[in-house]
Amino acid sequence: MSDEHRETGTGWPQPVEPVRPPGPAGEPDPRPDAPDADEVSPLVPGEPSREQPAESGDDDGATVNLAEVASAQPSAEVGPRSGVAGRKVSSAAVMIAALLALLGFTLVVQLKTTSTDPTLAATRQEDLVRIFSDLDSREKRLQQDIEGLEDSQRQLRSGEQGRQAALEEATKRADELGILAGTLPARGPGLAVRFEPGGKPIRADRVLDAVQELRGAGAEAMQISGGDRASARIIASTYFLDGAGDVLVVDGRPLTGPYTITVIGDPETMRTALNIPGGVAASVRGDGGNVSVEDREVAEVSALHAPLKLEHARPVS
Repeated sequence: MSDEHRETGTGWPQPVEPVRPPGPAGEPDPRPDAPDADEVSPLVPGEPSREQPAESGDDDGATVNLAEVASAQPSAEVGPRSGVAGRKVSSAAVMIAALLALLGFTLVVQLKTTSTDPTLAATRQEDLVRIFSDLDSREKRLQQDIEGLEDSQRQLRSGEQGRQAALEEATKRADELGILAGTLPARGPGLAVRFEPGGKPIRADRVLDAVQELRGAGAEAMQISGGDRASARIIASTYFLDGAGDVLVVDGRPLTGPYTITVIGDPETMRTALNIPGGVAASVRGDGGNVSVEDREVAEVSALHAPLKLEHARPVS
């Protein structure tokens, strides 16, 4: 048996040990025929990198910079990480900007909400919508009146039809002025507003407030009646005074309660005006009285007012 078999003690040949690559810098290569470590790598810790000439067989004199090869590896990993960090920073900036914009919008809405009129803020939304709708309707009616007057003007200038158109226009205008002046009766859709006293009598200023609110809501003709069925026409010059006891004086005519104002105009608009929070209805109820409103498809204003005699005013020619 050979010497190699005796060394293993098994009778089998000793396995051939694989060739190992050179170890880390500074450790000797275990192979017996390995070259010296100082001849393979000229790099020494703590010293700058040096270029090593190529081994035998490279006749062109090419050199390899090991420090540049080693430093190239970390730089390849920095690029993607810095890009991800940049995207994270930009996303955070966009989210902060969106939150700041939302905060500013909320502050503006809050400022506008708190700066509204307290009287309108206490009004119900449906009442406000109805008021706006009524205002739009009045604007359309006024526009129609303007168009009608322009048409009348064109007819007056048309020649043969001018005289007849002038007569019809004068009659229409006289009727409208007669209703406004209280010298002609009127009928149309409207309301019947009844004031019932409670612990206190209905004061003259409460009735005047009701008349003003109805006029502002588009009332075209009004009259007031007392409990004794006496009536008085309400026109632009009508005044109200508190009489003795529960008597209300209207243009010098005494009326006793309860009082009923018959008014011609748009019912919904006038009802909304009377029931506005803090208005005449709330004031009368605060005094212990009550205000009831009844719709009338055909309201009749039959009380007449004596024609006014003008002493100073003259038409401009």
